Amino acid sequence: MKTIDDLRQFYQDSLTPDLEVLEIERKKASRHVILVVIFVGGIIAVGLSVGVLYLHLPVVAVMIPAVLCLIIGGFVAGMAIRAYSKNFKSRIIGKLVRFIDPNLAYYPDRCIPKSTFMLSKIFTTKPNRYKGDDLVSGKVGATQIQFSELHAEHQSGSGKNKHRYTIFRGLFFVGDFNKDFVGWVVVLPDTAERLFGRIGQKLQALNVFRGNLIKLEDPEFERHFVVYGKDQIETRYVLSTSLMERILQFKQKTGKKVYLSFVGSMIFVAVAYARNLFEPRLFKTLLDFEPIREYFEDLQLAVGIVEELNLNTRIWSKA
Repeated sequence: MKTIDDLRQFYQDSLTPDLEVLEIERKKASRHVILVVIFVGGIIAVGLSVGVLYLHLPVVAVMIPAVLCLIIGGFVAGMAIRAYSKNFKSRIIGKLVRFIDPNLAYYPDRCIPKSTFMLSKIFTTKPNRYKGDDLVSGKVGATQIQFSELHAEHQSGSGKNKHRYTIFRGLFFVGDFNKDFVGWVVVLPDTAERLFGRIGQKLQALNVFRGNLIKLEDPEFERHFVVYGKDQIETRYVLSTSLMERILQFKQKTGKKVYLSFVGSMIFVAVAYARNLFEPRLFKTLLDFEPIREYFEDLQLAVGIVEELNLNTRIWSKA
C-alpha cells in the first residue's frame, strides 16, 4: 500500500500544478457565492423595509418576492459550487484513486445502488431518501470491489408530523468474499450489551428480524459486536477466528462504528462518518497538504479493507 511519503512525492510532482489552477477557480467561486449572498440579502432587506415601512404592504406580499429572490440566489450560488466541485473531483480525487491503485476507476456522480444497500441486510429499514456519490470500483489484487459515500434516510408523516432520521451515513463497501454459503451473517456494533449487560443480551435475542443471535467463543469480539445469522454452523464457517481478529483490528483502526455482513459470497462493510468525505473546501486554500492527506487516508481505508480482512487469500473454492 502507498505510504504518506509516497503521497508527499505525488503531491509535489502531480497534484500541485492542478491544485494551483483549482485554487484560482476556488477563489472565483467563493467570491461568486459571497456576492450572491450580499446581493440577495440587500434586495430582501430593502424590499422588506420599503414595502412594509413606507408602502405599508402586508408582510406576506413582501415575503413572496423575497423568497423567490432567495431561491434564485441559492440556485445561482449552487451552480458555481457544483461546477468547482466537479472539476476538483475529476482532477484531484480521480488522480488520488489511480495513485492508490491504477486498476480502480472513479465515478464522482455515481454511488452504490439502493438495491445493493438493502441486499446487505445490515440495515432493516428501507430508505425513502437515498443519495450518494464518489463511486470507486475495480479489482484490488484478485478481489473485485466497489465503494461509495452514501446517505440513507427514512422520512414519514407530513407537515408538523414529519419525521426524518438517518439510517446510515458514511462509506459503504462491497467486495467478493470468495466463500460460497447459503444463508447470511450480519455483524453489528454491540451497543445494547455494553449499555445494558445481560438485559442487552436478551434484547438482542428478541430481534426476530435479524435471524438467530449467534454466540461466539471470542469474548473480546463479542464486547464490540453482536452477530446474527441464518445458521449457527454456517456463521462459524464464515467468521473464522482469524477473520474476527482482523475485524476487531479494523474497527480499532477506524475508531468509528463499523457494520459488516456476508451475503451470497459477498462481503459488505459500512463505516459511519459524520462528514462529507471527498468534497472540496470552498473557503479555505487548496494549497495545503493536510486536506489531501485526509482524502488519501479515507480512500486508503476503503481500499485497504481488502488487505485488512485478507480478502485476496483464495483458500476456499467457490461452487
